Amino acid sequence: MPLRSGARTRLAALCATAATLTALLHSPAHAGEPLPAPPSRTVSGWLPYWDQEGAYADVLRHAAQLHTVSPFWYQAKAADRIDGHPGAGETRIIDGLHQAGIKVVPTVMETLKAGELAAILTDPAARATHVETLLALVRSRAYDGIDIDYESIAPTGDADYPAVRAAYAAFAGELCGRLRASAKSCVLTVSPQTATTGRIWDYAVLGRVADRVRIMGYDLHWQGGDAGPLASPQWYDDILRRATALIPADRLEMGVPAYGWDWVEGGKTRHVTWKEAEALRVAKGAPYRLDPDSGTPHFSYEEDGAVRQVWYQDAAGLTADLPVLSRYGIHHTAIWALGFEDPAVWPVLGRV
Repeated sequence: MPLRSGARTRLAALCATAATLTALLHSPAHAGEPLPAPPSRTVSGWLPYWDQEGAYADVLRHAAQLHTVSPFWYQAKAADRIDGHPGAGETRIIDGLHQAGIKVVPTVMETLKAGELAAILTDPAARATHVETLLALVRSRAYDGIDIDYESIAPTGDADYPAVRAAYAAFAGELCGRLRASAKSCVLTVSPQTATTGRIWDYAVLGRVADRVRIMGYDLHWQGGDAGPLASPQWYDDILRRATALIPADRLEMGVPAYGWDWVEGGKTRHVTWKEAEALRVAKGAPYRLDPDSGTPHFSYEEDGAVRQVWYQDAAGLTADLPVLSRYGIHHTAIWALGFEDPAVWPVLGRV
């Protein structure tokens, strides 16, 4: 496909820059000097199956910073049944990630009806069956472990809450113990715990049994609520103050958003990646501006007589959160999702 003139100009500039750098590195002034150290691998991320090729290419571009990729490939349907999404288990992807030095720890999620997952977890026999089913999945490919993202139990009511919380902790302990015995990683993805959310997760137990606990640090404002930032330094401070009191900081990964939401009053909220949000902002002629409290970008535009508001995350927003992560000793992050992100976040993530 022919390059557009702008792309040709950028390509020419890139080639010229590369030639200049090559000359500098081989000049007498640089002879014998060590090359800059490569960025450390402090980032993990979820690979979305619905944009598998684009996300995979994104991963390979940033492989030097990624230690683990979790393809979002599987869905638990019952104690003894796990279904694959399109493209699940593709050997080419698994092998390519391994060749890039990246661990492959696929995600198993669920969208079971209210009470179904709780029933599996609170029944010892059903729970044991589910653990065996998950272990069989790990053995089915050259996987390095598994990431469990079970969220339907989060809104469990007061009457059932203690039993479900204890049952999930027991499940995590049984699964992680078996995985560790096989030299496989056990990753647990959880909702953030604040004064009003995340009570179902027994952070103290999960922190003892899991290799990594990923906190979903996004959707402070979500598609079902009012417009606003997806994250903020103040929110992260609340989350990490509680989390690090119960889980060692070196076992925590802070999940960061690479997307946004496009809200309209009384209408449907739309999901947008950073790429989509920026393209929309430019197309609508909206100025780039940052919210002074959260440090995140947002804009508004009119459509069909209604005002829509878009809030999303980019490198500037992530930069605003760095002091909080540093204060709590968090050095590992997880991107939701790979291929969604502002390319400028990668140097920022390298400073975490």
